[in-house]
Amino acid sequence: MVKKPIYSITPFTLLDYPDHTACILWFAGCNMRCGYCYNPEIVTGKGKVSFEEVLSFLQKRKNLLDGVVFSGGECTMHQDLPWYASEVKSLGMKVKIDTNGSRPHVLENLIYGNLVDYIALDFKALPQDFDKITKSDFFDQFKESLEVLLGCQVPFEVRTTVHSELISKEKISEMAAFLRDQGYKGKYFLQHFVGEKETINTLPHSKKPNFAITDYPELGIVWRN
Repeated sequence: MVKKPIYSITPFTLLDYPDHTACILWFAGCNMRCGYCYNPEIVTGKGKVSFEEVLSFLQKRKNLLDGVVFSGGECTMHQDLPWYASEVKSLGMKVKIDTNGSRPHVLENLIYGNLVDYIALDFKALPQDFDKITKSDFFDQFKESLEVLLGCQVPFEVRTTVHSELISKEKISEMAAFLRDQGYKGKYFLQHFVGEKETINTLPHSKKPNFAITDYPELGIVWRN
């Protein structure tokens, strides 16, 4: 067990878990290196908070928080994640997982162990751009994670960070078509990159695409910002 898996805690959020009050646990480490990532200190840094400290924090907020968001970094890299989730659930709180989809078997174990209540799956890019954007080769694993989620009853969303120099509106349309063809019928959330913080790579200014996709109404494409 990693003694200090958590980089930091955001004690309260109304934005990160739909319709729930929550806190965010930022798990240290990630197996991708997306240039637009605004958490480079979490991705490359080491944990500072033990899970015992997390539980102590949560015990004091049992009547204030509905749920806990496991984010990062990439929380599914941590082998003790099922135990962490079970401890949160034992407090009567719900668990949301933010993931890049690189470890589908972990998601499957959490789902079938009834240890997760909501999942946000990051759709980084299609295969031709995946390596360039993430500096990794996990597209097949992402696709498998999507298939796992499509086959279960746990509510989930798919989301994409959009930087105009990396993902054009044509590519967004192709990504939406991919999701539709896989059988995804939920909302597809687009998050425009806003360069207000230090990122892993220095990137040029991103211009938010000014368009509305109407070809895929079953996806309910939504800009979050």
